Amino acid sequence: MFQKVLIANRGEIALRVISACREMGIRTVAVYSEADRNSLHVRFADEAICIGPPRSAESYLNVPAVISAAEIADVDAIHPGYGLLSENANFAEVCRASNIKFIGPPPEVTRIMGEKSTARQTMKKAKVPILPGSDGVIASEDEALEWAKSVGYPVILKAVAGGGGRGMRICRSPSELPGLYQQASTEAANAFGNGDLYMEKFIERPRHIEFQVLADEHGNVMSLGERECSIQRRHQKLIEEAPSLQVSPKLREELGKTIQRSLTNIGYQNAGTIEFLMDEDGKIYFIEMNTRIQVEHCVTEMVTGVDLVKAQLRIAAGEKLQAIVPIVPPIRGHAIECRINAEHPEKFTPSAGKITAFNPPGGNGVRVDTAQYAEGVVPPYYDSMIAKLICHGQNREEAMNKMQRALDQFVIQGIHTSIPLHQRIFADPEFRSGSFDTKFMERFLDRQQERPKD
Repeated sequence: MFQKVLIANRGEIALRVISACREMGIRTVAVYSEADRNSLHVRFADEAICIGPPRSAESYLNVPAVISAAEIADVDAIHPGYGLLSENANFAEVCRASNIKFIGPPPEVTRIMGEKSTARQTMKKAKVPILPGSDGVIASEDEALEWAKSVGYPVILKAVAGGGGRGMRICRSPSELPGLYQQASTEAANAFGNGDLYMEKFIERPRHIEFQVLADEHGNVMSLGERECSIQRRHQKLIEEAPSLQVSPKLREELGKTIQRSLTNIGYQNAGTIEFLMDEDGKIYFIEMNTRIQVEHCVTEMVTGVDLVKAQLRIAAGEKLQAIVPIVPPIRGHAIECRINAEHPEKFTPSAGKITAFNPPGGNGVRVDTAQYAEGVVPPYYDSMIAKLICHGQNREEAMNKMQRALDQFVIQGIHTSIPLHQRIFADPEFRSGSFDTKFMERFLDRQQERPKD
């Protein structure tokens, strides 16, 4: 097992990895920007090294600075968390060249699955169902028009790199396609340094369902079931739950076997997530893979009992999957996660600043993952998520009721947060029925506009 691990991240995921390492007797090294000097991940790591100014490009995304910190601290491995450098194949390659274990898949596999059009073709070869679309990168507006004619409108243009809804445009007619092509390509180039696009058939009211996987370095792959991630705003997830009401035990087993076969074929290693869209008829299609731990990994942990971060560490240290998770665990009850963001709950504008009061909820089946505290400061430079509230119950109804209670008891003052938004969502009949799709938030916000003011 590793003696010392550097966490190349910040906030709650950095603290989450530090906690797992401490329980395993592994020493930790935190890296931090000048804006995060007083953060909890810095306080609770065994060592901490400042790697630059507040902006991510000059600190957390600065590969030479991160590697220098790792070499100074003489670490065995680097855990990248999610976001930032977690899916950067070049960073994984530099780790390998520096004789530092990257806790994630090999860079060659990250490149295959991180480039979305290549990932589509890889999964297609493995007999994983994919949405109709282009065979690869679309080179021009004219080629986009030809593909759209072949696929059939509506279609969606997607950036081959990155995520978070950037570099994506829905097109419903030939007349608007050239302009949308240019918009998507420009946005993708600005966000990811790569303006290449591909095309898929657009499903009007899909559900977003993803499968959690673990794979060791000995060719063993395990699927740990699915998560429902359809509650999104502008392609950013707000609420996740496990299991999905729409996935039957038979479909879960069949997709699990398909996923195992496909990832074995490409030599995948460590934790990862396969993302699907489900259409109105219940058919499911691969859309992309995230080659890292997910923000929403907690709901899978709650219903399976598997500590995914510890599993990552043990896999990276060379252990076999059967020693870590001897059998595919049964799904136990239901878990729901709310992402608590530092933003106005109605205007959705960022809300940085000092937290004057912080009281997280507790109780049986209630988990809060956060690196915030009273008198802590939310800097304006990073992602707005400041906490994750996860509730587990014997069934979805109990988990929802527990979440409503926990949201009521979650006190954060000094800044705006999304807690009031979540409270309204959990009181919404459509959400409670479970009959939603990825367009839920559009309908929900329309209903909120129509509701009488207090």
